[in-house]
Amino acid sequence: MPVQTIKVEPKPIPQTSEYVATIRSLRSAVVQPQVEGYIRQIMVRAGDRVRAGQPMMQIDPERQQATVAATQSQRAAAEASLEYAKQQLARNQKLLDAGAISQSELEQAQTSVKTAQAQVDALNSQIKENQVQLAYYRVNAPADGVVGDISVREGDRVTTQTQITTVDSEEGLEAYINVPIERSTDLKPGLSVELLDDTGKVIASNPITFIAPRADDATQSVLVKATLRTRPPGVRVMQFVHSRIVWSNEPQIAVPVVAVNRLGGQYFVFTAEPGQGGAMVARQKAIQVGDVVGENYIVRGGIKDGDQVIVSNLQKLADGAPVKPTA
Repeated sequence: MPVQTIKVEPKPIPQTSEYVATIRSLRSAVVQPQVEGYIRQIMVRAGDRVRAGQPMMQIDPERQQATVAATQSQRAAAEASLEYAKQQLARNQKLLDAGAISQSELEQAQTSVKTAQAQVDALNSQIKENQVQLAYYRVNAPADGVVGDISVREGDRVTTQTQITTVDSEEGLEAYINVPIERSTDLKPGLSVELLDDTGKVIASNPITFIAPRADDATQSVLVKATLRTRPPGVRVMQFVHSRIVWSNEPQIAVPVVAVNRLGGQYFVFTAEPGQGGAMVARQKAIQVGDVVGENYIVRGGIKDGDQVIVSNLQKLADGAPVKPTA
């Protein structure tokens, strides 16, 4: 019987597990106002690219502007009082030199100057605080990135708890993977994480950069992260993607799936071996198989390095049948 054979030998075969990964951004920011008020103007649209500090929205600042103006008026009055107190102090100093007033009256004038100066300083601090608060009525982009969905409209009232939008950077992406607790002992930094597209093609491969020190009590899984060196095409922030962790890549013996028969729960292969007189015959051997990788079974035992495994005309073979092998 003419048959085709392959010579089995240990080859590097990746041991992998597939999981669902979530793409997150290290530079993703949630934009929330620092003051309350009504949205007067929205200066960007969802999907726009913005730079750090670029104005995005304007909250009605009229009330805060009135507060700043009122405080500035109070400062003007306090400065006038301070100037008058200084003049009084200068006059009292001359009167004291002439012996017309007592030392206590001079000290009272000095106290009035210090009190007026303290009032001016306090109002200056209050004006500065109000001006800083006034700047918060313009919402600026916290970082470079792309504007997400804008959940408010002009005229809406917002508070410091209102989520206006998000700004996501295209750089600094991470893949978040929840690995079952049963495999947690096999996790270690540096293991390769492969991201797959819908056809199973590898679109990115990056090492594990973080392993959570504790398990999630709700899912009984361990969070691992892999920082993406480059952004895979078509991948977006908060997207679910297929991922694969490569546990090892050690040399192992494997045989094609088409070369394996299963009888009564046991797996068998045929090997081509010399028989009596030196002629080649087929020998049926029981094997122990492991995982399926691609189109091959990992072989745990039953055959050894160098055996010639028959991969064709298996349905016509029997143990001891003469064969004519070709590679």
